[in-house]
Amino acid sequence: MIETVNLTKKYGEFTALDQFSLKLEQGDVFGFIGPNGAGKTTTMRILATLLNPTWGEAYVCGHSIYTAAKEIRRLIGYMPDAFGVYEDLTVLEYLEFFAAAYRIRGPARRKRCDELLDLVDLDFKRDAYADKLSRGQTQRLGLARVLLHDPQVLLLDEPASGLDPRARIEMRHLLKRLGGLGKTIVVSSHILPELADICNKIGIIDRGRLVVNAEVDDVMRQVRSQTVLHVALFGDPGPAAAALARHDLVESARQENGEIVVTLKPATEDYSPLAKFLSDHGFAIRSFKPEEITLETAFMRLTKGAVGE
Repeated sequence: MIETVNLTKKYGEFTALDQFSLKLEQGDVFGFIGPNGAGKTTTMRILATLLNPTWGEAYVCGHSIYTAAKEIRRLIGYMPDAFGVYEDLTVLEYLEFFAAAYRIRGPARRKRCDELLDLVDLDFKRDAYADKLSRGQTQRLGLARVLLHDPQVLLLDEPASGLDPRARIEMRHLLKRLGGLGKTIVVSSHILPELADICNKIGIIDRGRLVVNAEVDDVMRQVRSQTVLHVALFGDPGPAAAALARHDLVESARQENGEIVVTLKPATEDYSPLAKFLSDHGFAIRSFKPEEITLETAFMRLTKGAVGE
């Protein structure tokens, strides 16, 4: 559905996108992760045929961005990170205006708008003015707009940017619902946990280069190859941390926020001897648990040394 080959974009001496190669199949939900200015928006604008690359190639649904821009635009829904809404139009009128632009006519137009207002949970705001919505509601309206023509591919550029915690949760639930529709979705963010449970693939980009591109499950397995334990004791953790640092199973042990963070040597699966070790040396254990692996944890470990500070 989406394929890029050595996609590169330069602005004078500055390289915004550097030999970017990616392949996504139908139904993939791709989490595009990276700091602001890493190249996410540049990539999406090229895929949306709004920006020409310096060199390289990109295909969307089998169509080249160079020779079939009109066909691609009929097949995609692109939601930029910021967009405006028209004044003096209600939410329903706003959607009907764009539905008319997509040549959806007659009863089918109102039916489609009603369906999407229900999907994005904005039916209760159908008669409110679009420019009076909250930031989160505006983002959901933007999603409804790009879904009007039932696109095969969705390009969502930081849809959760600037939202409060409640609105981010609502947006995450909505993106999960969209993922169940079988569409190919590229969703970018610099807020890593937002993508942890909605994507099946992730790509990490920095300074225009794709430094990680893998299935989410593969990334998690790779990160789990080295277990990190969090140990809390009754009393001073200092002596216990020093003792653990000398243990054969331990690569490092440090104090952090009153706990001991223990990094085990690679491929260590059974860490139960460490609990016995602490007990045998007279340390009273309050808690002893492995670190939960999240997408944010994976990002930090996988890009260590690869992503610029």
